[in-house]
Amino acid sequence: QVQLVESGGGLVQAGGSLRLSCAASIRHYDINTMAWYRQAPGKQRELVATISKGGSTNYADSVKARFTISRDDAKNMVYLQMNILKPEDTAVYYCNVRARRDIWRGYEDYWGQGTQVTVSS
Repeated sequence: QVQLVESGGGLVQAGGSLRLSCAASIRHYDINTMAWYRQAPGKQRELVATISKGGSTNYADSVKARFTISRDDAKNMVYLQMNILKPEDTAVYYCNVRARRDIWRGYEDYWGQGTQVTVSS
């Protein structure tokens, strides 16, 4: 069974920082891309940042230069350092892992339950 658990969310003032962590219980899987998404009420789920197994990163334009995604493959962890937070960053943040159980299978997406980030003015 695959389980992803996010932590580190909370309430922070605008301009502050938070570090989100995602622990992936995903032994015996081949992990490819890891990512963070977010969803605000009434909004579509939005891709925030991705990191490939080779370490290449991509960011939504709205978070570039403020957020940093990283991963620790030895621990099956992915992180999102969020700096200079803005009220518009308020959302539930979800961890996403793209992985495959066997080399002959296709990759599938796995999701955590989310962690709330609230940024006050």
